[in-house]
Formats: sequence, C-alpha cells, structure tokens
Amino acid sequence: MLLPLLILLVALCVALGGWAAWFVVKDRAVILNQLWGGAIVEGVLIAQAITAAIRSATGAPPSDPLLFWGYMATALVILPIAAAWAFAERTKWSSVVLLVAALTVAFLDYRLWQIWTGA
Repeated sequence: MLLPLLILLVALCVALGGWAAWFVVKDRAVILNQLWGGAIVEGVLIAQAITAAIRSATGAPPSDPLLFWGYMATALVILPIAAAWAFAERTKWSSVVLLVAALTVAFLDYRLWQIWTGA
C-alpha cells in the first residue's frame, strides 16, 4: 500500500460522501454522475489492490495477509453493491446508501493501512 493512494482514495470517498449527503439534504435521488464518481473511487481502489498485490509478491507483505485481503475484498464489493442498490432505489434513500458506502470504503481503506503497517 502506498500512502499517496490512501490519501487520494480517502479524499475521493469523503468528496463522494459529501456529494451524496448534499443530495440527502435536498431530498434527491442519486444521479448518474454520482455513480460515475463511485466508479472512479472503485478504479483507484482496484489500483490500490494491484499495488498491494505487487508489493506483497515482491517481499513487502502486510502484517496480517489474511485480514488485509479480507478487508480489501470487502472494500472492493461495497461500492458496486451500493451503486446497484442506489440505481434501483429512486428516492433520497439511494443517496443515503451511497453516503454510507463511500464513508465505509474510506474507513476500510484507513483500516487497510493500519493492517499493512502493523499499527
């Protein structure tokens, strides 16, 4: 794991969560642009997973590989599931789902960093 990717991913998640929170306040459903924002976050998360796999394979594994990859797998599936749910739910609750998913991914990524560094 690289610290710049962690910072970028957490910042993107917080921005997406803030955008979704604004839509909750305005009583609006998720729009397609927000789902594209989620896709960007997912792309960065995939890049982070690839980076972690390469670093693990080249001799810099996480302190607890099983826990780390469990968290990574969970983080990778949260946004696609939330996007599908938000797309199907056409009320303000779709924005709540996206908000919770974005903040969850941000937290999970921070936790991934803790596991990687052994903190």
